[in-house]
Amino acid sequence: MLRIAVCDDEEKQLNEMAAMLEAYLQARPGINGQMEAFHSGGAMLARIEELSGFDLYVLDILMPELSGIETGRRLRALGCGGEIVYFTSSNDFAADSYDVQAFFYLLKPVEKSKLFQVLDRAIEKLNRRRNSAIVVNTVDGSRRILLEHIRYVERVGRYMRYYCTDGTVDSQTIR
Repeated sequence: MLRIAVCDDEEKQLNEMAAMLEAYLQARPGINGQMEAFHSGGAMLARIEELSGFDLYVLDILMPELSGIETGRRLRALGCGGEIVYFTSSNDFAADSYDVQAFFYLLKPVEKSKLFQVLDRAIEKLNRRRNSAIVVNTVDGSRRILLEHIRYVERVGRYMRYYCTDGTVDSQTIR
């Protein structure tokens, strides 16, 4: 399930972007997606604390209280690894978007075809990350572990212990 958050303080802009995202999900039936809209970065961040994040964030930059850039910084500080796509009416913040490792920066008015291209590439990147894995030789044979399931790894004597979301895995050697 692809979870998308869209955030803009202007009702009209938020509705337009939400409609384009819904159209995108309808045009891509192979993507099982769900979108949630927010009027402020603070409201979105509060929701993230409840659900542990989204896969894709589509954010306006120019918002009162928390700008899109500051919201992106807080997302990264929380450990949210989802892709961030900014949309704004100004080129002035393009360099700042690099600070939060934004995936893309779109200027308003956003063209539907351009948004769809950006979303396709962002989802392709998310899928590559989700499917990235390592193979660990264990006493029971080789085991494939998805990188996104690894919380941390530590050396224990002459082997490595992988602490994963579904338990621990001990390798036979340090390699």
